[in-house]
Amino acid sequence: MSKQKSGTSSSQPVHKIIMVGSGAVGKSALTLQFMYDEFVEDYEPTKADMYRKKVTLEGTEVHIDILDTAGQEDYASIRDNYFRGGEGFLCVFSLTDPESFAATNEFREQIIRVKGDESIPMLLVGNKSDLTDGRQVQSREAEARAEAWRIPYLETSAKTRENVDKPLIALFDGPLIFVLVILVTSTVSALRDSLVTP
Repeated sequence: MSKQKSGTSSSQPVHKIIMVGSGAVGKSALTLQFMYDEFVEDYEPTKADMYRKKVTLEGTEVHIDILDTAGQEDYASIRDNYFRGGEGFLCVFSLTDPESFAATNEFREQIIRVKGDESIPMLLVGNKSDLTDGRQVQSREAEARAEAWRIPYLETSAKTRENVDKPLIALFDGPLIFVLVILVTSTVSALRDSLVTP
């Protein structure tokens, strides 16, 4: 059962963003930074937590529901149910963990299988960019994968807040939440154009 962390019912538009990725890559830390401007280093693994934030996109106030899903394989079947309601996805891996990067292929395949649409708005996010000494996934590798998938790629740090606002604004506008919403509300052709526009 997902937990509603904040927000109230409203007639304002609501867009659902799903955070996916292996366990311990920092999905919850990224979400909490975006929501509350705080870094939580030790966070208990979750089955699914829901957060809501009101943002202004192109002059219009909208609510963004962010579902932080569990990355463990045990929850693979549960994720199908969550994915069905998602309008945009942040596929997160740790730059210090090549296995989590490899796993992004499986998460994307699961999303496409459930949604039945390869053009679903999605961002590939390499987290923990602050751990430069421990980096094991190079930017060029991730950029190549994102290019093959025809989606944007961003590197973030939940600890230093680097690019924390961008993933959501990128899926709805250009820097994390705004880009996502724009992509979600665009037509498929407009969405594809926005992904290749510098």
